[in-house]
Amino acid sequence: MAQIQERGSTHVYKVNKISKEEVDGMVARCVYEDPPFCSAACPLKLDARAFLQAAAAGSFKKALQLYEKIAPFPLILSAGCEAPCEGKCRLGEIGEGLAIREVERAVARFGEQSRLGGIFRTKKRRTVAVLGSGLFALLLAGELEKKAYPVTVLCEEPDEDAYLRAAAPFLDEEAFRLELKRLRGKDIQFAFSCRPDAALLEQTRQNTDVLCASWELTQRLCPGAVSIPELVFCEEERIVSGPTAGVMEAAFAAKKAALTVDRLVQNLDPRNTRGQEGAVESRLYTDLSEAKERSRVPVGEGYTKEEAVREAGRCIQCHCEECLKSCAYLKHYKKHPGLLAKEIYNNTQIIMGDHQLNKPMNACSLCGQCTVVCPNGFDMARVCHLARQNMVSTDKMPLAPHEFALLDMLFSNNEAFLARPQPGFETCKYVFFPGCQAAAIAPETVKAAYLDLCARLPGGVALMLGCCGAICDWAGRYEMEEQTRDFLDRELSKLGDPIVIAGCPSCKKELESHEGLQIVGVWDLLLEIGLPEGARGLDRPAALHDACGARGDARTQDAIRELARRMGCALTETPFDRDRSPCCGYGGLSAYANREVAGEMTEKCLERSDAPYISYCMACRDRFARQGRESRHILELCYGTDAGSPPDISEKRANRLRLKNELLQQLWLEEPMEKKLTYELLWTDEARRMMDERMILTDDVIAVLEGFRENGEAIEDEDGLLVARRRVGNATFWVKFEPAGEGYRVHRAWSHRMRVEKREG
Repeated sequence: MAQIQERGSTHVYKVNKISKEEVDGMVARCVYEDPPFCSAACPLKLDARAFLQAAAAGSFKKALQLYEKIAPFPLILSAGCEAPCEGKCRLGEIGEGLAIREVERAVARFGEQSRLGGIFRTKKRRTVAVLGSGLFALLLAGELEKKAYPVTVLCEEPDEDAYLRAAAPFLDEEAFRLELKRLRGKDIQFAFSCRPDAALLEQTRQNTDVLCASWELTQRLCPGAVSIPELVFCEEERIVSGPTAGVMEAAFAAKKAALTVDRLVQNLDPRNTRGQEGAVESRLYTDLSEAKERSRVPVGEGYTKEEAVREAGRCIQCHCEECLKSCAYLKHYKKHPGLLAKEIYNNTQIIMGDHQLNKPMNACSLCGQCTVVCPNGFDMARVCHLARQNMVSTDKMPLAPHEFALLDMLFSNNEAFLARPQPGFETCKYVFFPGCQAAAIAPETVKAAYLDLCARLPGGVALMLGCCGAICDWAGRYEMEEQTRDFLDRELSKLGDPIVIAGCPSCKKELESHEGLQIVGVWDLLLEIGLPEGARGLDRPAALHDACGARGDARTQDAIRELARRMGCALTETPFDRDRSPCCGYGGLSAYANREVAGEMTEKCLERSDAPYISYCMACRDRFARQGRESRHILELCYGTDAGSPPDISEKRANRLRLKNELLQQLWLEEPMEKKLTYELLWTDEARRMMDERMILTDDVIAVLEGFRENGEAIEDEDGLLVARRRVGNATFWVKFEPAGEGYRVHRAWSHRMRVEKREG
């Protein structure tokens, strides 16, 4: 059988099939990292989601720490906050929105302040002075102190008490005492009883690196010096903030002014590259279908701690996780598609070094479910598919994850391939293309279907046993896909370019990409010509699994349901059906590249129902049966066949060959060339298990034993068993065995990709 050349040790650079611009465009569709609407509406950028989660858990200390990130004086902000967040709460769409402001007030009042002081921080070298009194000056001093600047406040008031009362006269006595304690605990130096005049301003300017003053004070001392509020004027060491109408506006102005100080200290233009300041628009999607409507906790004179906990507990923690909820692949890697896509793209750009994202890239089933469930149509399958093609085109994709599947495809289109017109016809109107998995898993069903179509369709029905090429497409081997396409087109031409009757939705999808081919599903034809005699559904309710190859193909989905109905099947409703159906774990070669993730995909499919499963993809039928679930293909019900227990990988190949040989003998009266062993081969259960898990074929074991029979080379282990090896293709296979009668009994088998060289002497 043909082998596939392993990549070389040096990179052969060809065409880069994925650009950064294309990836950035894809990533921009993911809204996972967009803020919830409440946070987006807050100009100070409170992480309202985390804040409410902490409050709901009763962790007021943690909640206060989050609030202090935006508010150096939380009681002042919470007392006068206009709460733009409340109007954007999604709960308001189904009932009463959250009373976020009241929760903030409770947290500010009951939360325990962090005891870490300024002595634990490295102070910045540049000094800042804040000239004047009032709310803006107080908040700016607090913002600068958070940034570890040595801050000096020059004010007219005689002490902190008077300074705070002038800035926040609206605080009640309890709140005032708490904020006064907080102010005295901050690393802020005061120069009290300072008369604000031009001389003080100039003196301070000379003795400090950055001088900050309020808009009103600056206009009084230096009339006309500034024409535009909130911009630097004259000397770069002076900044101003515009007039503020309320607490929120003053807090926002103070935050902006503190950022300006940062940029001045770094000798940067304070008007450039400031990022997104203030409220922003959010594209976040939140599914409200499962949100429970609960009435808002009555406010009264303010929440107690217990009432604040209850109200915060109403938060539904807005996230867009539609893809993570439905896709086992994304759930396994615990990454949203925007982040994973960027990491996979970066992986493709590595020239020398480890490509650590190869396994995640190859684990995706390429099924496209994410595109359907994502509100913005993020296509993770396209990202992974292009990345695989890119790695192949630049000779950076190792062959190991996909080699077995690719060799299996070559086997299907070589030793097991068959293309014959119906006996008695030179060319045919139709050709039945059941697909490689159907021939491998349920050969009797394929045979019954073909004989039935021959008997009931006019114009002749040819048969083509082979692989459609989806395997090399999934592996990113686009050149091999083109070769497979040309091969199949030539064989179809010999049959008279017939209408292709596809027995598999993935084959149908792949063959539809061929120019000039007319494709029809076997399910559509059976609806047209009627069910075969003896067609019968299961005698109990069953769950219908939609194959990912039929995603976007409503006609096929409807046809399968109608077939099931006509056979008397009672189908149970399952979540994530039709276009939202998950992949069974075979698609995209997931089962070959990452067995663990593929298993989780299968479990994701099966968790939707406890009933038996009916599928119309033979790979799905096989995956479910391997997990112990009763599973039947729709054609098995149509033709009264049952493939039984799932075959192992060697049995699948044997089934393809047996089907081909039986049909050659029975229909075309040809004697096939069959290779028979001249000795008996026995297996332990452990050997069979190991071979199936490690994708070692019976033919690989035979190759090792043939080598042993030729050269007698083997070693004896401590149990008296023989161990022999042989290089086959790109792998070295090892077999542990013992002579048994006229043959051998195989105990274990394993392989690796290293070469073992024999040294003389």
